[in-house]
Amino acid sequence: MSQTIQIPISELDNRFKDSNAEDVLLWAVGTFGQSVTLACSFGAEDVALLDILARHRLSIPVFVLDTGRLHEETYDVMQRCRERYQISFEVLTPDMSRLQDLLRKKGSVSFRDSVENRQECCGIRKVEPLERALHGKKAWITGLRRDQSVTRASLPKFEIDWGHGGILKLNPLAEWSEEQLWEYIRENDVPYNALHDKGFPSIGCAPCTRAIQFGEDIRAGRWWWEKPEHKECGLHLKVVRTGGSLL
Repeated sequence: MSQTIQIPISELDNRFKDSNAEDVLLWAVGTFGQSVTLACSFGAEDVALLDILARHRLSIPVFVLDTGRLHEETYDVMQRCRERYQISFEVLTPDMSRLQDLLRKKGSVSFRDSVENRQECCGIRKVEPLERALHGKKAWITGLRRDQSVTRASLPKFEIDWGHGGILKLNPLAEWSEEQLWEYIRENDVPYNALHDKGFPSIGCAPCTRAIQFGEDIRAGRWWWEKPEHKECGLHLKVVRTGGSLL
């Protein structure tokens, strides 16, 4: 195991303030090697990141959280990406004992009864598998962008993920606009989820995702029965602690 390094987050912010996503990814892979991983849900942002990694021949672990309720279109683009980029995805599924216990006690649609119930479902189907995916890693990469939602408006490129042991969390596309994202996908012929052409800018589990109407926020179709400030599944909730170094 490589020696733990310490890098102030402020130093990374200054160093990469005007850098593009490629520079961030090249630094991450060069620094952490196989100890950095990409979280891929096969949304537009994630397939763009897959393409950037492939073009620069950056081979790192890529994991997928298969909740058991994904759209068929999501499985389709997963297969197309597997063939296009010759990637063996690490697919993590929910702990079946916990899932069966939830279904037995509350049924299959309890997530619509309250925010707490929905977070419980997300916790079993997404959050706990994410903990397994990040175990032993020093950093992880996401496709989060600032203009995705009100909960992400101040998203930095680098942050310490205290919720997962103080590892580094990288958001290389933080500054990208929706227009920049789709310009990249079209110019590079990147495989993408067919639901994006049917009014789904943000795609999660099938029962919790709908198409949006003209003028709606791009995440309006996620858990549409909840208020915007609640629309996080728990994967990206912040745990606030003092300190500014990557540990």
